[in-house]
Amino acid sequence: MKHDHSARANLLALGAIAMWGSLATLGVALSHVPPFLLTGLSLLVGGLIALPLSNFKLAAWRVPLPTLALGVYGLFGYHFLLFVGLQNAPPVQANLVNYLWPLLIVVLAPVLLPGLTMRWQHVLAGLIGFTGAVIVILGSADPSANGAADASAGLQSDWLWGYLAALVSAFIWSTYSLLTRRVPHFDTAAIGTFAWVSGLLALLCHALMEPAVTLSLRDWALIGLMGLGPLGGSFFLWDKALKTGDARHIGLLSYLTPLLSTAALLWVSGRALTWPVALAGVLIVGAAWLGTRVR
Repeated sequence: MKHDHSARANLLALGAIAMWGSLATLGVALSHVPPFLLTGLSLLVGGLIALPLSNFKLAAWRVPLPTLALGVYGLFGYHFLLFVGLQNAPPVQANLVNYLWPLLIVVLAPVLLPGLTMRWQHVLAGLIGFTGAVIVILGSADPSANGAADASAGLQSDWLWGYLAALVSAFIWSTYSLLTRRVPHFDTAAIGTFAWVSGLLALLCHALMEPAVTLSLRDWALIGLMGLGPLGGSFFLWDKALKTGDARHIGLLSYLTPLLSTAALLWVSGRALTWPVALAGVLIVGAAWLGTRVR
């Protein structure tokens, strides 16, 4: 029975990961929309998913204030610092730093969650998965689009705050994911509350920090897709997966996110699959297989 719950949790996590894999493609299509505006509107759309989940009963949305603070810490804090990192350091390298969060989930799970132990296979699988993420992100970088400049400037001290913000964003997402198991149990529909409060905070950041823009009908349609998928629906699946599954295994599966994201971009742009992406796929799938074989 426990194995059935774990398998179901892994499937839910893979559903969230598949949605996150579409984020870059949608982000490219909406690259003209300021990031905080895009995040805020998408989170508000995503929060609507909680309505049918709760049978339209808002009581399921209510959580204690500390739990709400944890949700906003995760959804808003992560995206806020990720944007700061991407804007203040070379995006490719900042994204790599951000993708330490699956490894942090694997490493921190035994620290933050009772009953879990760290085994060398988990650490090895986490490092192999991160290596795969490094290869797929660096291997898909376009040198003509500042990729070469990013590589040479990657270690400059001017980028320190950007890297630090990306690192903290990785820490926030990993600890949020794990700490949802430590707070009093809450209905998954309450993710809608997290999303709406975080969305309103993102729109406040847009009003204070970004220029006003006019959105087309196509923009609204794509924002709706983003809210139902990578910036909305994924959070509900992720919450359910972490409540019922092994966080160490789910963390390892998460390395599929940059791989799926890059594959989707290659497919949409009509570009051929490159050997670094294929190699990264072998490493990431191998790491997930290795890690999930250990209990």
